[in-house]
Amino acid sequence: MANDFLNEGVSDFATRLEVMTSYEVFAAMSLLEEHSEDNASDREEILSRITLVEEEIERRFPGQMLTPYRDWKKSSL
Repeated sequence: MANDFLNEGVSDFATRLEVMTSYEVFAAMSLLEEHSEDNASDREEILSRITLVEEEIERRFPGQMLTPYRDWKKSSL
């Protein structure tokens, strides 16, 4: 799934994020984080996508930074 996010254009990915549910955004972030730890060859591309997801989370939860994502991640374990 992380490869799907990496294969589409950056603007397409950003547009896709806008219509995702919060759960889907958090799942995308988790997948991208895992992929970034596993594969160094496309790290720059992954980090740019992670930044987009972080910005989307901040847009949805102003002033909370990544707290909603961290809470979701803890509850998913």
